[in-house]
Order: sequence, then structure tokens, then C-alpha cells
Amino acid sequence: MSASLEVRELSVAYGKVEALHRASLRVSDGSIVTVIGPNGAGKTTLLGALMGLLRYSGRADYAGVDLGDVPVEARVARGLCLVPERRELFGELTVEDNLRLGAFQRYRRADPTIGADIAGVYERFPRLRERRGQLAGTLSGGERQMLALGRALMAKPRLLLLDEPSLGLAPRFVREILHIIADLRKTGVSILLVEQNARAALQIADYGYVIEAGEIVLEGEARQLAENPRVIESYLGGGSGA
Repeated sequence: MSASLEVRELSVAYGKVEALHRASLRVSDGSIVTVIGPNGAGKTTLLGALMGLLRYSGRADYAGVDLGDVPVEARVARGLCLVPERRELFGELTVEDNLRLGAFQRYRRADPTIGADIAGVYERFPRLRERRGQLAGTLSGGERQMLALGRALMAKPRLLLLDEPSLGLAPRFVREILHIIADLRKTGVSILLVEQNARAALQIADYGYVIEAGEIVLEGEARQLAENPRVIESYLGGGSGA
């Protein structure tokens, strides 16, 4: 089944303040699309609306279905999965328990492949295997992000919404996490990647959007955006990529 996402003129307001204004974007099957922009630009608001956490006007179609009246749990069941900026792990539970919680809907269906998928997560993230019995709250920042990604994969997603996966990580972990995200495309998972680290995001994305003050102001192939003078000046200058 298709995992494509088509967003048309999506707007979100907090009271009288409009945080997102008529945003339109598309994520094709098996692609990585990134949304870059400064803090407060509306990136996280966009993901919250797509997951059904925020009310919005406009339209978002996922796998050919209008998401307007679809509750959060049903969106997850259809393969839409958000990895939030704060990771939101259960710090008092072990790494493996967190992974099993990622498959809670599959347990309801008595899915017999859960054990094999946990093994698959450990193969993708060997460090998690080493820490399988360790409490999630004691992990490093990079390990917590790996666990957040691994837990999301346990839901068998078709479209992953990633909110600032590199935030707060040491450079070596940023490279590792983004390499893993790029590698996920080989499994057929589509990815909408929200990032402040524009340089890193554009390196792994197929297509990109630039959002400023709640509006999408630029879009194009990732390579073209990386060469756009406006993007270079605002987001790539000085070599920070932030």
C-alpha cells in the first residue's frame, strides 16, 4: 500500500496566533523529504498536525486517505509514526521493554513476528543490544535517539516523521544517526525529516522545503537547495549547518 503524503494549504493556529500558514508539501513513496528552518518556524507544529495532535485547516492525504477525521491511534495503525524531538522514552523501563512498547498494537493482534523484529532492531543498532537490560533513562543522548528510532520501527511504519533527530547530539552521533536514517530508505520506509541541521539534512534527503515564520518559502531537489544562495547564507554559512 502507498505511503505517500500529500499536504495542501495546512494551517495551524494557537489561539489568534497562526503558527503554520497554508503549507503544502509532498512525500513520495520510499523518499526522504526534509523541512529545514529556524527555531519557531513551524516545523514541529507541522508534524504535530500530521499526527493528529493539533487541529488544523487544509487537507492532508496519507496513502490516498484524508487524515482529517482519523484519530492518532488509527494513524499509527496505518503506518504513520512520529519520533518526537524529546524522544519521550520510558526512562524507568529497560531498552528492550521500550522496544516492546513500540509494538503494543501488534501485541493486540498477537503478531508472531515481534521477536524477529526486535532482533532486527538489535542488528541495526548493535549498541542497543549491548544495553538491552539497561534502563532507558541512563542512556547517552545518541543511544536514546537510537532507541527512539528502534521503538518507532517496532510499529512497522510506512512513513516516519522525525523531529530534530540530531538535536543535542555530539557530531559523531549526528553522522551515525543520519546514516541510519538514510539507510532506512532501503527498507521502503518513507521519511519526513524536520531538522535545524540543514547541511546534514540536505545531504541525505531527496527533496527539501524551507520554512520561515510558518510559511514554506523555498522548495526543490535537495542538491539544488544546498546550492541556493539564500539557503547557503541563512543555513549553511560558517560551516555550522545549524
